[in-house]
Amino acid sequence: MPDRGGGPTGPRMRVGRPSRRVRTLLMTLGVLAVLGMAFTMFAGFWTDWLWYRSVNYSSVFTTTLWTKIGLFFVFGLLMALAVGFNIWLAHRLRPPLSAMSMEQQNLDRYRMGIAPYKRWLLLGITALVGLIAGASASSQWRTWLMWVNGVSFHEKDPQFKLDISFYTFDLPWYRFLLGFGFAAAILSVIAAALTHYLYGGLRITSPGARATAAATGHLSVLLGIFVALKAVAYWLDRYGLAVKSSDFKATDNWTGLRYVDANAYLPAKTILFCIAVICALLFFATLWRRTWQLPVIGFGLMVLSAILIGGLYPAIVQKFQVQPNEQAKEAPYVTKNLKATREAYGIDDAQVNEYEGTSKTQDKTKLRDDVTDAASIRVIDPNVVSPTFQQLQQIRNYYAFPTNLDVDRYSKDGKDQDTVIGLRELNLNGIPKNNWINDHFRYTHGYGVVAAKGTDADSEGRPVFTESNLPSQGDLGTYEQRVYYGEKTTEYSIVGGPQKEIDYSDDNGEKTFSYTGKSGVNLSNPINRAAYAVAFSEPQILYSGAIGEGSRILYNRTPKERVEAVAPWLTIDGDAYPAVVDGRIQWIVDAYTTTNGYPYSSRTTLGDTTADSLTATNNSRAVVAQQNQVNYIRNSVKATVDAYTGQVKLYQWDTKDPVLKTWMKAFPGTVKDKSEISQSLMAHLRYPQDLFKVQRELLSRYHVKDATTFLSGSEVWQVPDDPTNTSGDAVPPYYLSMKMPDQSAQAFSLTTTFTPNGRDNLSAFMAVDAEAGTSDYGKIRILKLPTNTTVQGPKQVQSQFNSEQNIAETISLLNRGDSKVEYGNLLTVPLDGGLLYVEPVYVRGGGLKYPLLRKVLVTYGGNTAFEDTLDEALNKVFGAEGGTTSPPEDDGGDTTKPPTSDNPTVQQALDDAQKAFEDGQEALKKGDWEAYGVAQKDLEDALQRAEDAQSKADKTTPKPSASPSSGSGSKPSSKPSSSPSPSGSPSG
Repeated sequence: MPDRGGGPTGPRMRVGRPSRRVRTLLMTLGVLAVLGMAFTMFAGFWTDWLWYRSVNYSSVFTTTLWTKIGLFFVFGLLMALAVGFNIWLAHRLRPPLSAMSMEQQNLDRYRMGIAPYKRWLLLGITALVGLIAGASASSQWRTWLMWVNGVSFHEKDPQFKLDISFYTFDLPWYRFLLGFGFAAAILSVIAAALTHYLYGGLRITSPGARATAAATGHLSVLLGIFVALKAVAYWLDRYGLAVKSSDFKATDNWTGLRYVDANAYLPAKTILFCIAVICALLFFATLWRRTWQLPVIGFGLMVLSAILIGGLYPAIVQKFQVQPNEQAKEAPYVTKNLKATREAYGIDDAQVNEYEGTSKTQDKTKLRDDVTDAASIRVIDPNVVSPTFQQLQQIRNYYAFPTNLDVDRYSKDGKDQDTVIGLRELNLNGIPKNNWINDHFRYTHGYGVVAAKGTDADSEGRPVFTESNLPSQGDLGTYEQRVYYGEKTTEYSIVGGPQKEIDYSDDNGEKTFSYTGKSGVNLSNPINRAAYAVAFSEPQILYSGAIGEGSRILYNRTPKERVEAVAPWLTIDGDAYPAVVDGRIQWIVDAYTTTNGYPYSSRTTLGDTTADSLTATNNSRAVVAQQNQVNYIRNSVKATVDAYTGQVKLYQWDTKDPVLKTWMKAFPGTVKDKSEISQSLMAHLRYPQDLFKVQRELLSRYHVKDATTFLSGSEVWQVPDDPTNTSGDAVPPYYLSMKMPDQSAQAFSLTTTFTPNGRDNLSAFMAVDAEAGTSDYGKIRILKLPTNTTVQGPKQVQSQFNSEQNIAETISLLNRGDSKVEYGNLLTVPLDGGLLYVEPVYVRGGGLKYPLLRKVLVTYGGNTAFEDTLDEALNKVFGAEGGTTSPPEDDGGDTTKPPTSDNPTVQQALDDAQKAFEDGQEALKKGDWEAYGVAQKDLEDALQRAEDAQSKADKTTPKPSASPSSGSGSKPSSKPSSSPSPSGSPSG
């Protein structure tokens, strides 16, 4: 009988060996391959270290790195030791002899085959499981840091009376340890069982006992450990009920205990814990009893109990106790969920007030005057006018503006003005010739801010720029205009070396520049150059003569990318926006701390909740989430990124947030105190959009505080779809300076509307004070409309706009030929108990491939107007003139305006004719014959409409004694009698 420790080895076959030259070549290639792989790994590590050091956040890199390394080695070593020890122990407990059965004879060949390699095989197996376990554990670095640095919430959950930090910081780590323990126990059982089988400790077909006493004892202990871990799991599951998700009534992703959880699952988990402890003791007892009879019976009872107590009993409670009287049973638990959810999302102080929805003031003149006080109505839509900025202020093809511009506030003459702002960023697709030098050395940065009033447009429908031209000039004063870091800057640049950069171009030619900032990584070191050549797969970095003394490589250049890199524990808002602060362009980035372990608070999916019609067409506006499902969120950090130096600064914003305090403890010195925010920066901070979108989604259900109403679902709202397009996505929130009914003056606000679930009429209007640094910042106000009235919602208002005959005819005319109508943001403003809707209408047509503001739609109290300017539309809606909402345009003494008419349809046609005539004259001056032809066609159409409308009116109205001669009295006298033909040329 062969010894299980090994066996004789057969004679070796002599095989022809390769020549010495071949062996040397193969060895050399192998060494080079290993060195290449090693340097590639080194390059990735080294470039990361250099980048973090360049932005002065090397502590983030080292803390994260050492945490990952520590977890890798600790848990990798533990797993390797657990599996290796049990393989060694099973081998040591092997029987010395085994029966000469066919099974054992077959196994003898395997035993003899592996005998010379047993030690290496053991090391290989343990190393493999250790590497896998270590890699898995290293990904839990956030969980470890939160557990070891967790601070108290100073709030307790309503069920177990434990601090909330137990659920957010402790419980995730305990669950990881439990999962690791299960993995180690299962792998150890498998490894020990296979070893016992290989060496005869376990037998399947051999005569006699199926297992030796040693194998029985060994495997029983391992199974006992597994069942003991299951007991721990049952105990932790009791607390896990407080953060368990389930679909329930009016809300998905309900979190927390319900009646069945508290009265069935909770006692069931406790009973199963006790049964599992007893079962584990029975397995351990086999060390003395040497039989599996009792443990197997105990394990079977545990499984049966899990089915009956953990599954069937709760189902019976739900069916026969809860469902017959659900509201009464669930109400106490719903109350807990309502309270926790409102606190976790920061909506517990939301102020809900009843609002009539209809105006009671009869004085139309007063209402017209009140509009100016109610809001600074923005007619320049930042999500529409980017092509207009592009065409009018791009200046050079290698500049571009973001698809969506931003709204900010700037003060002039002591008065804040809502301003649409964008940066003239670098556009590599527009450079004259793409090559490596041009793409990475010569064209390296954008130049200047372009800004326009949000409330005004000029007579041609173009924005009224307050900062424009190249270099930019205007109201913003002197500041560093070069933009090396921006939303469109996604390629690396190498600056500061022998190769000069193109700064900008003017009438005197190109201006060159050499970067003098301290940003980026120095490439003077050949090791750095080699590392970046490998990391960027660009060998020219290693040997190019364009790189020399002082050369620096800039990368990770988008603001969100930089903030996410230096604070990988933050969730980043989708909309970074620029501001001129203390002579520099600063990107402002809002960042959030989140968790999905807040007890009783319902979860939400950030990617879905923050999606709207803008993110659907612009992926760069999507939130950058560390965890997509959360049930707690705070705007805890305000970050800035300097557009010239790339310097990142993180400021503590929510000074009470325990999650932020935990991360500040884990990464000390990375977040600056809130007191270090300068007043000039504070003036541009605002309430973030993504947080607002999360809160409005939760408030569509959690605006009610009564459990019975919540359960009935009668007060559920929904965020309406964007009525200005056909995407079917939610309407985005809008920034607007406005006054809510309880406010004495306008405040910069973020607003949205709600409609009833499944209906289109308006149910509520919501606004949050977005002006940072004020006492009311973050205060949420909701105007709840009566349920017995049908105040029009956004979709109905848009439908009314499109269905009115005069408006529909005009829009049809504007859409003719190459022209295309684009609707701007539909703004809602509370006014004297009613709601004023305003929507700018843009036209992109003729030779002009960018949108211009041509009309403004206004509705209030059932009255609708569609006029050239906001003031005209408001005057028509209220039937009274008031103080203008924007500075009046000087007509320059123009005497070509057509006479007014008492017939509104005729007057509208005459206004359109006058507009078409002016457009034609402007096109004539520019020599734009295509636009001139379109204007002439519009002029003829408008005149024909005016004539037809007047003729129709004459048939139903008694004619005056003096009638227009030749039937042309309705035509404007300003029609040119000798206007040039599109195919001709002006006569002088």
